Amino acid sequence: MSLREFFRKQFVDVIHWTEADDGVLAYRFPMQDMEIQYGAQLTVRESQMALFVNEGKVADAFGPGLHTLETRTLPILTNLQHWDKAFQSPFKSDVYFFSTRLQTNQRWGTQQPITIRDKDFGMVRLRGFGIYAYQVENPLLFHQRVSGTREVYTVADLEGHLRNTIVGRVSDAFAESGIPFVDMAANLHELSERMRELLAPTFAELGLALQSFVVENLSLPEELQKRLDERIGMNMVGDMRQYAQFQAAQSLPIAAANEGGGAGLGAGLGAGMAMGKAMADAMSSSQPTAGGGQPSAETKFCSNCGAKIVRTAKFCSECGTAQS
Repeated sequence: MSLREFFRKQFVDVIHWTEADDGVLAYRFPMQDMEIQYGAQLTVRESQMALFVNEGKVADAFGPGLHTLETRTLPILTNLQHWDKAFQSPFKSDVYFFSTRLQTNQRWGTQQPITIRDKDFGMVRLRGFGIYAYQVENPLLFHQRVSGTREVYTVADLEGHLRNTIVGRVSDAFAESGIPFVDMAANLHELSERMRELLAPTFAELGLALQSFVVENLSLPEELQKRLDERIGMNMVGDMRQYAQFQAAQSLPIAAANEGGGAGLGAGLGAGMAMGKAMADAMSSSQPTAGGGQPSAETKFCSNCGAKIVRTAKFCSECGTAQS
């Protein structure tokens, strides 16, 4: 190296990094035309780690604290450079800082409905969304597999890959949970934990730790939601025979309140008789009689009030209406 080249070089004796913006995962310390002084001070703050890379190979890693760079603190780099214990010359290495703080409020969601098997409905298509949080746990692995030699690597650079990975595992998690869709809303915490367990190894392969995963909401496409609402309505109605009896009983006061003159009164009475007969028929089909569910051969029902009377009776013993 010529004397001119020697003076062109700058020697670094303090190495540190503070995050200027949110969302930075990895940062390469600028080292162009610079060499590190023997005995320089390396400051690694809480929520950070640092890697020294020499000739393309990761040499040493440092956690939070103040480190004096010498043979004792750079054992791997010293071995790579074949320095003896007395070396005190400047050296060239790339220094990468990594933010290990929690990256919170990361969003995930299914752009298109996913199809899963369901205990109640057989197959359903559903949408889901929520949040998750992660952090860099293994800087060496993250450097080798994700950030590489880039000057800056951010959360935004990784967001698309993580989101697609999550969506790809959602259907597996829901299917393995065995929880019917109608019960999922009451078991979102269990689903969230199951998802975190399934996704954690995938994050670990990238040098990341998935600290939390939350399923905030699950929903069906609009057309399927209508079908579910119809089924819920049928379940609320319950026994159709009992529902028919209730409807008939509700119609009687309406018919009796009809005040449309003689014709109206007749129509009202007719409607009342028809409703009474409908209620009587409905009740007779659901209530046992002396003949095992059907009127005996010796009895009949009044055409007006529905009371059970003797078949040969000319008038109803309950309401006095003439019988045919």
